[in-house]
Amino acid sequence: MESFFRTHKYLVEHLGNTVERRLMDEIDWNHRLIAIKGTRGVGKTTFLLQYAKKYCDLDKRDCLYINMNNFSFTCRGLYEFAEEFFFKGGKTLLIDQVFKYPNWAAELRSCHDKFPELKIIFTCSTVMKLDEEPELSPIVKHYNLRGFSFREFLNIITNSNLKPISLEDIISNHKEIATEICTKVKPLAYFRDYIHHGYYPFFLEKRNFSENLLKTINMMLEIDVLSIKQIEQSYLPKLRKLVYLLSIAAPGKPNISQLSVDCEISRATVTNYLEYLKSARLINLLYREGEEFPKKPDLVYMHNTNLIFAMKPGVADDHALRETFFYNQLHHNNSRLKKGHKAGIFIVEDEDKKFQFKVDDSKPKSNKKADIFTTAEMMEIGEGNTIPLWLFGFLY
Repeated sequence: MESFFRTHKYLVEHLGNTVERRLMDEIDWNHRLIAIKGTRGVGKTTFLLQYAKKYCDLDKRDCLYINMNNFSFTCRGLYEFAEEFFFKGGKTLLIDQVFKYPNWAAELRSCHDKFPELKIIFTCSTVMKLDEEPELSPIVKHYNLRGFSFREFLNIITNSNLKPISLEDIISNHKEIATEICTKVKPLAYFRDYIHHGYYPFFLEKRNFSENLLKTINMMLEIDVLSIKQIEQSYLPKLRKLVYLLSIAAPGKPNISQLSVDCEISRATVTNYLEYLKSARLINLLYREGEEFPKKPDLVYMHNTNLIFAMKPGVADDHALRETFFYNQLHHNNSRLKKGHKAGIFIVEDEDKKFQFKVDDSKPKSNKKADIFTTAEMMEIGEGNTIPLWLFGFLY
């Protein structure tokens, strides 16, 4: 136990000047069992340590970070460890990479039931379906930690404190909102930097971003897809080929039959793998209204623009980048995207309202259709139904 406390103290004290995520203020910390879901590379470990630094006193030793990668958990049970921690005065247990421990769901449930004064916060992959875990689904509260939004990226780079904006406010008051923001920063000066390397927090590290992202992508496939979904290791080359073929065609309509032939897997397996890759936050799937998995998606996008540059070094298609950015930033907790009945139209369902958007080219064009909003990249301040593309990066 002492070695865990020493590690916890060292990690918190050496956390440095990390950027606090908006999610920190959105979580109801009174809940006793909290899951932080997120794709690999978005900063889940840092988030746990930030919580410890913000809400806990190191000297009281009532909060403890543990990583299930630790080899001691191959012989020692999670419940047994939590019991000792609790009876020694522990109040908050922070568990990283919980899926590395067998029978983790049942033991978390036992901890929750037997130690009513112990709070447990754990991280898990987006591939893990907590709603399908019968032991946990009634008691766990889960939240999604995403990569940096354009707003968060701007705040880091310019040392600003720009606040998030709702979709309804953007639609209703985009001209006034953009005018105010542009008095503080020049968004277009940083937009292409974000498109290239701003989504994943490790752009702040002194390492080659592209190489680091490629390593992260491979770990997503090997651990978040193969390991968690219990797919045989021999299928990894086929899965990697599928990701590459999707990336060079994205955004595009997937030809399931051809992908099946190229990757030497069945059509049903291709369809399942598409859903797994979506859960791992490597791709986004766009369906027509009224359609969902397991039907074939109408379009496949990369999950974020950084992935496009990692998978396809060189010059990326500008329109693909704009649509991918729009989809990624709009695809937050309260919004659902569908493909419109006309080409190039996104239907965005936000709570009980529905909007139509067309992601236009770089320069603004006149829009005479009152029911369709258009976006333009090279535009600081919009007019009428034309909204600057960068402003959709302020949704979270």
